[in-house]
Amino acid sequence: MKKLTSSNRSHKLIEYANGPSLEEINGKIEVPKNIGFWKTLFAYSGPGALVAVGYMDPGNWSTSITGGQNFQYMLMSVILISSLIAMLLQYMAAKLGIVSQMDLAQAIRARTSKSLGIVLWILTEFAIMATDIAEVIGAAIALYLLFGIPLIIAVFITVFDVLILLLLTKIGFRKIEAIVVCLIMVILFVFVYQVALSGPNWGQVFAGLIPTTATISSSKTVAGMTPLSGSLGIIGATVMPHNLYLHSAISQTRKINHHDEDDVARTVKFASLDSNIQLTAAFFVNALLLIMGVAVFKTGAVKDPSFFGLYNALSNTSTLSNGLLIGVAKSGVLSALFAVALLASGQNSTITGTLTGQVIMEGFVHMRMPLWLRRLVTRLLSVIPVLICVMLTSGKSAIAEHEALNDLMNNSQVFLAFALPFSMLPLLMMTDSAAEMGNRFKNSWIIKGLGWLSVVGLTVLNLIGLPAQVVGFFGDNPSAAQTDLANSIAIILIIAIMALLTWTTVELYRGNRRYAAKLAAKAGEAA
Repeated sequence: MKKLTSSNRSHKLIEYANGPSLEEINGKIEVPKNIGFWKTLFAYSGPGALVAVGYMDPGNWSTSITGGQNFQYMLMSVILISSLIAMLLQYMAAKLGIVSQMDLAQAIRARTSKSLGIVLWILTEFAIMATDIAEVIGAAIALYLLFGIPLIIAVFITVFDVLILLLLTKIGFRKIEAIVVCLIMVILFVFVYQVALSGPNWGQVFAGLIPTTATISSSKTVAGMTPLSGSLGIIGATVMPHNLYLHSAISQTRKINHHDEDDVARTVKFASLDSNIQLTAAFFVNALLLIMGVAVFKTGAVKDPSFFGLYNALSNTSTLSNGLLIGVAKSGVLSALFAVALLASGQNSTITGTLTGQVIMEGFVHMRMPLWLRRLVTRLLSVIPVLICVMLTSGKSAIAEHEALNDLMNNSQVFLAFALPFSMLPLLMMTDSAAEMGNRFKNSWIIKGLGWLSVVGLTVLNLIGLPAQVVGFFGDNPSAAQTDLANSIAIILIIAIMALLTWTTVELYRGNRRYAAKLAAKAGEAA
C-alpha cells in the first residue's frame, strides 16, 4: 500500500490540487472478495475510528461530567440522541464519498461559486482551529499533570506533535487506523474502570436514556446551568462539522469498482457498519463521562469542571462517593489514568484534525500542502490564544488560570455552532439528490425525513444557544450592559448565519439543477 506522503512529483510546499480526495491514499487499500462477513468488516474497519475520535475529544469531557454533577442521569438521553444523529450524518457523509467519488468539500465546490467556496473554507478552518484549541489545552494540561511540565512549556511541546505525524506518514494509513483504535480503547478502558469501581445505579442510568421535557427545561438552574444549556453544551461538543468532511474523504480509501453497483453498495454497507460500531464506542465514552459525574463524585463536589479540577477531584478522597474509590484514589491511580486518557484523546485528534484540514483546503480552494506543514501552521495558530491566556493569568491564582483556560476552551466552541449547518445542509441536499447519488443510493424517505429533522433541529438548537455562548466571552458574571451587547452580537451572527445558509442553499439547488439537466442531455444523446 502506498504511504501517506506527498506526491514524488511535487517540488513546491503549496501546489494546485483538483484530483481525488486525499489522492495519496484514495482507493489504495485492497479489500478481498468472498472472505466472509467478519473478515470483510475487519477489512473495512478503520475510517470509523478516525471519525469517532471527534465525538470523544477533550471538548466533550467537562460538559458531560458537569451535566452529570448538576442533573444526575437526566441528560443521558441527550447523549444518546446526539450519538444517533451522529450515526445518521456520518452514514450520509460516507455514502456521499463512496458513491460520488468526491468528499463533501469537493461536492459543495463543484455545485457552487468560487466566492462561496472561499467563505465556507474560511468558516470551516475556524471550526477546525476551535477544536485544535481544545486539543492544545487538553494535551498541555495532561503533560503538566503527568510530568509536572510548566504550562507554557507544555503548550510549546504540543507543537512538536507534528513529529508524531511525520512518523505516522511513514507507516501507512492502515496502521494509522490501528493506532487510533488502540488509543480509543485506552480512553474507553480508563472510564470503564473508574465507573466500575463507583458502582452506579444502573436502573437510573437506563431510565435516563428515555427523553423527557425536563431535559430541555430552562426553569431549573443548578450551579449556573439549566438542563437546556447543559443539553446544548453536550450537543455542541458532540456533533462536529469537520467530521463530515473527514468521513466523506477517508471512506474512499478502499479500492472500489465503481462500474459495479453491487461493489459500491457493499462498500457503503460495511463503511456504515464500521462507522456505527466506532460511534457506539464514542457514545459509551460520553455516557461513562456523565456517569462519572454522578457516581464517582459526591453530588456537587466538583466545583471546578476544568481538567485541573477533575484531576484533583479524582485524587481528593473527600469528593469521592464510596470507600472502594477512596482506597484506589489514595494511590493516585484514578487521577493518573484520567490524565493518560486526556493525552490519548489529544493525540488522536492530531491525526484527524490534520487530515480534515487537508480535505477542506483541497476541496474548497484547490490548494495542497504537505501534511506536516499543514499541521505546523494550524497548531501554531491554535497555540497563540492559549499562550496569551496562560501569560495573562500567570501572575494570578492557580484557580484563575484554570478557569481562564476552561473558558477559552468553551468559548472557542462558538465557531462549531456557527459552522455546523454549513456542512449538514449541503450533505443532506447532496445525498437526497438522485442526480448526485443515483436512484439506488439516494436517501430513502425515512433517512430523508430523519435527516431534515436532525439538520433543522440541530441548527435551531445551535442558534438558540448562540447568545449564551457569546455571553460566555464576558466571563462568569457579566454585567447587564455586557449581556445586552452579547445578545446584540448574537442577533447579528444569527442573521449572518441565516443569510449565508440561504446563499448556500440557493447555489446548491441551482448547481444540482444544472447537473441534472447535463445528465439528461447526455442520456438523450446516448439514446
